[in-house]
Amino acid sequence: MLPTDDLLQSAKNTSDNCDSLAHVLEQADQAIKTWDIVVTDFLSPIEQNAAKTMVEQLTDVHSLAWGGYPQAERQRLALARTDIPLDPSQVPLVLMTVSGNFMFDPANYGDFWAALLGTGLAQGKLGDIIVLGERGAQVIIVPELAAFLTQSLSQVRSVSVKTQPLEWDQLRVRPPQQKDLTTVEASLRLDAVASAGFGMSRSKMADLIAKGDVRVNWELVTQSSYALAAGDLVVIRGRGRLEIGDIAVTKKDRYRINLTRRT
Repeated sequence: MLPTDDLLQSAKNTSDNCDSLAHVLEQADQAIKTWDIVVTDFLSPIEQNAAKTMVEQLTDVHSLAWGGYPQAERQRLALARTDIPLDPSQVPLVLMTVSGNFMFDPANYGDFWAALLGTGLAQGKLGDIIVLGERGAQVIIVPELAAFLTQSLSQVRSVSVKTQPLEWDQLRVRPPQQKDLTTVEASLRLDAVASAGFGMSRSKMADLIAKGDVRVNWELVTQSSYALAAGDLVVIRGRGRLEIGDIAVTKKDRYRINLTRRT
């Protein structure tokens, strides 16, 4: 029997979704007892981190996270006994297209998310959404609901859409790219550091923060004055991730900050 209460307590600081984490522990226990590979629903980045924290404390089970491509935000976790190898092919996923003419009624990530959940699709069954502008979007879901979604999703905003499975070689994401840079700032304010890291004006960054498009360590932050620290991760959906590296104070009492941007 796994020490569920102790393990949940160890992950308390990284996720508030105790129900989801408790279910992960049940699945880990199942993997140990049955010698099967057990796969969770899609987990948010915060849930993934918390789940990995718990699994790392178990000697009999290990895990692998996969969401269809290396930089996927929402991923499923495969769980198995430590002597059973794991690889991405063991995480069942389906890629689907949601195609329509969005030229006159553009849809963003939130519009597609709302439309998908509006069909009755549970949040844990839905992976990443890759918005393709006027052409619609691509969606990653659990395989058992592909037929349901094909029949159920026919409209996003005012646009009629066609939903159908795709081959994985049609996935429209760029290979991961990394850029290392250094900036010198008067403060560690989120708007100042992130604008330098993402290469945009400070006012534009402040607008994104105010609109709720920016997360720090996967938590929503809506204050431009939020103070960053070494090790923090800044995420803007559709623009990539910014890792805050070493921070040093210059002779003029400014901050020299090493940054790594991943897109």
